[in-house]
Amino acid sequence: MTTAYRNRIQEFKETLSEETINLKTLRELCFNGIPFEGGIRALCWKILLNYLPLDQTLWESFLKKQREVYSQFLKEMIIQPGIAKANLGLFREDVTMEDHPLNPNPDSRWNNYFKDNEILLQIDKDVRRLYPDMAFFQRPTDYPCQLILDPQNDYETLRRRVEQTTLKAQTVNRNRSGVTNVSSPGKAFNLYPSNEYEVLPNGSEAHWEVVERILFIYAKLNPGIAYVQGMNEIVGPIYYTFATDPNNQWKADTFFCFTNLMSENRDNFIKSLDDSQCGITYKMESEEQNIKPQYFTFRWLTLLLSQEFLLPDVIRIWDTLFSDQDRFHFLILDYPISDVHTILIKAKDLQDNS
Repeated sequence: MTTAYRNRIQEFKETLSEETINLKTLRELCFNGIPFEGGIRALCWKILLNYLPLDQTLWESFLKKQREVYSQFLKEMIIQPGIAKANLGLFREDVTMEDHPLNPNPDSRWNNYFKDNEILLQIDKDVRRLYPDMAFFQRPTDYPCQLILDPQNDYETLRRRVEQTTLKAQTVNRNRSGVTNVSSPGKAFNLYPSNEYEVLPNGSEAHWEVVERILFIYAKLNPGIAYVQGMNEIVGPIYYTFATDPNNQWKADTFFCFTNLMSENRDNFIKSLDDSQCGITYKMESEEQNIKPQYFTFRWLTLLLSQEFLLPDVIRIWDTLFSDQDRFHFLILDYPISDVHTILIKAKDLQDNS
């Protein structure tokens, strides 16, 4: 470690040790890259993503509250429905029309259960192959969620729910454009032929399973957008940064930071808003550049370049992106899109100058 780098770490420590964080100073430091040592990057991202308050004296009580809220989400959206599903129709004479799986009422519990299963299967397929070039997400976490894995809990977990859910007639996938793809029944029985994606034994869980839980809870809390392919690419770098931090309470922090980031970027995931003033088409054409938006350019903007670089480079780019007060204008307005290479060139400049 060079003297200059040690001095830079010290600058961050001094800035982060103030009772009230100077956000302007922190942003200037983060713009040129954030050290990962000692959890500095994770802490800075939590501040830059408007998760932690600037008043450091509030952090302990705030984090305790947020982690309790996340635990409550787990109970309400995964554990309790799992218990209800396990007990639903336990005895044939107890089954009523309301509880029957063929109940046509769109508000019935079974109908909601089947809709959630469609979302869960898509999430499951995406997170299993999250960053396949590295083994991190396939490895077991050292801090599995005991609320979920407690052997005393006899309920349907997300893992069991995916294993037991078989769409015998057809497998339905819907992309962000609203296009529905229907695959043949045979494919539904062999979703993951590679042993690389097998689940871990009972009592342990892989990092991708934690990411799956985060995305499922987000989808349940935000039914207007639910889950769209690509959200796994947004939560992945956040989760990795927090999970490699010495703090072992990263799951709740990842969820809330992802939620905050999506609150700024979520309109780009909603097809019906593309032509509105907050949509990608409007933003690009309003600059009078006469550019017809292309799908891959839209992907760069929406996924924050997360699919264009290796994960370490993505994290470095995000250091700079998050430090900008107008982070999404940073890619769209400050650097006019004159051709399809411009965004990547600007990102490469950030990487080379770090």
